[in-house]
Amino acid sequence: MSSATPTPSRARRLPVAGVLRLGRPSDIWFKPALSVVVAVAPPSLILVALGRLDLAAYTMAGSLCALYAHNRPYVARARVLAGVVLGMLGGLAAALVAASLTENAVVLVTVGAVLAAVQKVLCDATRIGPPAHVILTFVSSASLFVPQTLGQVPGHLALAAAAGAWAWLVGMAPAPLRPHGPERRATAHALNATAAYAETAGDGDGDPRARSAAYAAVQAAWQTLLAAGNRPSATRRALERLVVRAEVALAAPAGTDPVRLRAWARALRGTGRVPHTDEPRTDADELLGAAAERATAPRPLWSRLGPLTPIAVRTGLGCALAGYASLALGVGRPYWALVTAASIYQANITLTWSRAVQRVVGNLVGVLLFAAIAPIAHLGPLALVLCCLVCNFGAEALIGRNYWLGSVCVTPLALLVTEFPGYQPTGDLVADRVVDTLVGALVGFVAAVAVTNRRAGRHVERALAAVDHARERAARLSADPRSTPAALESARRGLAAALVDLRATADAAAGEWWQRALPQERVVLAEQAAHRTLAATVRRQGLLPDPGTSTHTEDARP
Repeated sequence: MSSATPTPSRARRLPVAGVLRLGRPSDIWFKPALSVVVAVAPPSLILVALGRLDLAAYTMAGSLCALYAHNRPYVARARVLAGVVLGMLGGLAAALVAASLTENAVVLVTVGAVLAAVQKVLCDATRIGPPAHVILTFVSSASLFVPQTLGQVPGHLALAAAAGAWAWLVGMAPAPLRPHGPERRATAHALNATAAYAETAGDGDGDPRARSAAYAAVQAAWQTLLAAGNRPSATRRALERLVVRAEVALAAPAGTDPVRLRAWARALRGTGRVPHTDEPRTDADELLGAAAERATAPRPLWSRLGPLTPIAVRTGLGCALAGYASLALGVGRPYWALVTAASIYQANITLTWSRAVQRVVGNLVGVLLFAAIAPIAHLGPLALVLCCLVCNFGAEALIGRNYWLGSVCVTPLALLVTEFPGYQPTGDLVADRVVDTLVGALVGFVAAVAVTNRRAGRHVERALAAVDHARERAARLSADPRSTPAALESARRGLAAALVDLRATADAAAGEWWQRALPQERVVLAEQAAHRTLAATVRRQGLLPDPGTSTHTEDARP
């Protein structure tokens, strides 16, 4: 297989057009938006009634955990939310203890930078999902600059833990009403994404972007279903059959009926019965691959930490330098610059640049919004809490459209939280926030440029090797008449997963600066060969769908 000839290191152009373009909202945008309001409101209103709104920053820390894991099955969500609450408490405890032991701002900024790097790496390694490390870093960094004594720390942690427990209950509340909701949504998304790709395929290969999106959606659906536990119910087995059909459509788009895929996706809305696929394969054969993958031990966490070392260095260095620069300028809240730097770090330099632009634009518009609502918030503690609830809802409702739009509400929320202990001059808060935003974004991006991910090329080589190995295994089993259905299904699943990982790795590496040219030709050829092998495996398994087959969706209540 040919490869691209390496060229000298070079810088890539940073995108400008499209950075602020609005996208479509998430299908479940209202779930995190409503959840965070329900999680924040009771603790905050109780403190208002007790006349102790100055303690609301600690309950807010626990309540914000309700933002996480909305795409996870409830079995996995219970574990993830518990882990988020414990992680929040760990970072908060470290920050409060540090604040009680020293008032040296340089030391506190350093502690905040270290915590930000640890939080970033752990969230990336565990693939916790949005809002990832940003909320945890905001909580710990802000707490570093709140006056504390060691005797106060246990009480403040207890408040955060109680609010975190309430957030856990809020996150789990929909389980009795729609126990398979996350799995149904993930399966429907896979079917719709596959249908979109099949519509572009015709007699050719179709749109590569639509194909990559479909593979990613199918892989996400499998991850969701596999995370739902080791005892699949009848509903989950039916959902797995639908994801198998999506995989088959990806491997043979020319023989796929997109209308049927979309009909299945529509039938998954609500709590009605999952539609039957009515394919020639037996149920047991269809689910052998899923059963084999479910029995496989997960990859240990420590093995995912190594590749994240450059990201950790970027985050720690950028946050520390941003905080130091803010201190040098005399800004009273250097943690805002620290959090800004932490929030912009993405998988590569190009994405980091885009996030920095979005953060700056959103924050600048957000301070104007804060200046407009500050007079209302200053009417009393209840008005302050209500303004915070509105901003919480707006942030989660809008951030899915584009990060900058959500930041328009996040910024006034952060400014309002600083006023829980007492009202402050609006002009001073606005000025400090603007300076810290610009400092954090600029210094943070410079640190990202300085700490380049030189390992990106090696990660692509490993991903290419994984695809080649998975393709060879699938081809060998397809050619062997003695291959069992379980082996063929497992090989096909492994090859599809390797393809998703290769595309994600190549995309991340393509956005890095100052590195040798990536083997783009090898990536394209490897993808083409893998797609041909997947099609051959599907034919060998007898999985090609019949467009004339009935969808049996009449018993599913939409």
